Amino acid sequence: MAKHDPITGRYVYLTVEGIEYRVYYEEAGQGIPLIVGHTAGSDGRQYRHLLCDEEVTKNFRVIAFDLPYHGKSLPPYGVRWWEQEYNMTKARMMAYPNALSEALGLERPVYMGCSMGGHLACDLASNFPDSYRATIAVEGALRSAQEYVDVGMDGIRKEFDNPNVNRTSVGAAMMLNISPYSPEENVREIQWEYSCGGPGVFAGDLYYYYYDHNMSDEEARAIDTDKCMLYMLTGEYDPNTAPEDTQELADLVPTAKYWPMEKLGHFPVTEDYSKFREYLLPILSEIKEKS
Repeated sequence: MAKHDPITGRYVYLTVEGIEYRVYYEEAGQGIPLIVGHTAGSDGRQYRHLLCDEEVTKNFRVIAFDLPYHGKSLPPYGVRWWEQEYNMTKARMMAYPNALSEALGLERPVYMGCSMGGHLACDLASNFPDSYRATIAVEGALRSAQEYVDVGMDGIRKEFDNPNVNRTSVGAAMMLNISPYSPEENVREIQWEYSCGGPGVFAGDLYYYYYDHNMSDEEARAIDTDKCMLYMLTGEYDPNTAPEDTQELADLVPTAKYWPMEKLGHFPVTEDYSKFREYLLPILSEIKEKS
């Protein structure tokens, strides 16, 4: 007998800002829909351990999708995308999971994302509280650290969208964001995934991560956790979003819940899923009890 993961994959067509995208997604489980969003420059492979976790999938239909231009989601057909500079905007970033939820007929799903997906969890709770029963921000904050913002897009593109720089260097750079306690096989997997991205995609994603996501204190205070609970998890070894950055957001959002994660870094879902799930399972249990 062949060994299989309990994961099925297929394509769905989503129209966002007048453009039709052929989007790849994988899913496993049944019950409450849980859309999971990947980090900048990567894809849904980051969630393979979560999709295989029977403790999760017995109550949640987990859906991991590749954003357009990422993983198996090709650039849009019929658009001369190679003549345009790729930049991910806040409006587009929010529109993709909204369109996916509508296309799949999901009823107020949960959204969980990491890194730029963690920022997105905050933006969705702020802008679409009626569409999601809860969001889980992994490595999310009001905004990205100012010292990185000051680099500017020209600096970002020089580092990450440069024909003189091999793609493997992007994967190697991600190793700086990972906890020293993470198993090496997991670290190498993250490095591999980041070495597979299309040209300019990682740099363009950082437009949203560093600039277009910039939540004000007033926006944070206005998040209605009675409609959409916001949970936050941040690794203690994350140099991009430090635990105190997430704490700043948590202090502003009434009744939001936040836990710093020991011995984890910027990619906790992939770095050490066995450790990450210790923080995730109680959150999912609470969501299930309230649903």
